[in-house]
Amino acid sequence: MALDAGARRVLLAVGLALAVAAVYWPARGHEWLNYDDDVYVTSNPDIALGLSGEGFGWAFTSFQGANWFPLTRLSWMLDYELSGLDARRFHTTGLLLHAAATALLFLALARLTGNFGRSAFAAGIFGLHPLQVEAVAWAAGRKDPLSALWFAAALWCYAAPRGRTRDVTVFACLAFGLMAKQTLVTLPFLLLLLDAWPGERLHPGSPGFGRALRRAVVEKLPLFALVAAATVMTLWAQSSAGVVAGVDRLPLLARAANASLAIVTYLRRALLPTDLGVFYPHPGTDFSGSAALAAAAGVALLTVFAVRVARVCPAVTVGWLWFLGMLVPVLGLVQVGDQSTADRYTYLPLVGLAIAVAWGVPAAIERIRPGAKKLVAALALLCLVACGATTTRQLAYWRNSESLMRHTLNVTGNNYIAHAYLGAALLERGDVAGTVDNWRASGRIAPGYVTVANNLAWLLATHPAADPEASEEAVALAERAVRLSGNSPASLDTLAAAYARAGRSGDAVRTAARARKAALADGDAALADEISRRLASYRSGGAWREE
Repeated sequence: MALDAGARRVLLAVGLALAVAAVYWPARGHEWLNYDDDVYVTSNPDIALGLSGEGFGWAFTSFQGANWFPLTRLSWMLDYELSGLDARRFHTTGLLLHAAATALLFLALARLTGNFGRSAFAAGIFGLHPLQVEAVAWAAGRKDPLSALWFAAALWCYAAPRGRTRDVTVFACLAFGLMAKQTLVTLPFLLLLLDAWPGERLHPGSPGFGRALRRAVVEKLPLFALVAAATVMTLWAQSSAGVVAGVDRLPLLARAANASLAIVTYLRRALLPTDLGVFYPHPGTDFSGSAALAAAAGVALLTVFAVRVARVCPAVTVGWLWFLGMLVPVLGLVQVGDQSTADRYTYLPLVGLAIAVAWGVPAAIERIRPGAKKLVAALALLCLVACGATTTRQLAYWRNSESLMRHTLNVTGNNYIAHAYLGAALLERGDVAGTVDNWRASGRIAPGYVTVANNLAWLLATHPAADPEASEEAVALAERAVRLSGNSPASLDTLAAAYARAGRSGDAVRTAARARKAALADGDAALADEISRRLASYRSGGAWREE
């Protein structure tokens, strides 16, 4: 008995979800990463509040991580309620969210377009592409698969007949999605693209286009209002944390150059996903003007081509504009952090490219070789298998902090962040010499990186296994950390320990007293108490040693 369309849709959705879950299942056994997993989860006491009134209050009011994502925090807290700080629980939740988002994305695309095969291919690329590994295999990356689930739900709801119910459900899905990750601010614009194709509501160049566009925009005004509120919340969170780079540090020309190069880089990684790391340093003002101009010209030519083929294959136009439009918030025009690009930034934009390929390639093959459906199906299957195999290989690098950072150093250059986190991972297993080597390398690449300067100074000054001949290096590093941090209590505390290790007891006593006073002024009584204990040691002429 032949299955009806609804049954085939469900079976395809379940099959996609199972395939994605099977590929990502080994990630359940991965360790916590020292790359933000500790900041957001394992060393975060607020996660232990659980789904209590106090926990909900913290989730909705915290700007931790220079952002506002209460739904993501609540999902971490639910995992903690169920299994405590068990890495397997957190990783399992992430991969299940990604698998569910893949299935729901297929259902949404199939409902929008009516084409099961091409929708399955596009959703399969989303689910199996190695660019997605960062978002799924990293517990701190929970924001992406959780927001994607609501994104796909919004598309599925939007494919329903127009009416109040549809509008309310799309609004609710966008609201929940924004509370998971605020890069969904582009969704209302994306829905306008979908009104053109496959919605057939907007026909650019037709006599009634202006009137139809106004109706479509007015219909989405509540969504635009929601997006505006989320944007204000994001800018407030990032500005209050001081992570937004000013134009004095990163001029607009450098931002534009990096944005052009980033688009081409993301396109290259999507088509040829090799040399994928976890952090790609921003070049700052040290960029090639000719390369940036060539990248901008290439993006412009591709955009012109995509627009020119709109009448023949509108899916290519919509897919390319989907890709570009969803990248806009993460291209660094408003620079947050020190990265030039990040694989997780392609998480939802990749769907646009997948749509362009899913509809564009069969159309091109059909023009050259009519009736080649089997060839198209074979190529699609081969592509999905290749993605799954490459993702399996990429997942292996994410098993722990050391393997991930070593791999990142192998595929990137001058990566001070990877050296810093590799050093921290080596310290956890007692390799002090390896830690010192990597932190020194990080400091050489980025002398202004205060965290490494302070941590290396503290290690050289207080660790029993540290080289006793490095006491003057510890003093120099600590003095740099004090300058860079603006006399923070922690850096002054480190400087006092370095002075004591170098035999400068008087300087150690005076600096520790300053550090204690600064800690009290900041309201950090715990740090002030620790400094007091060290101060007693300095007064007796001794150095401080960590156990």
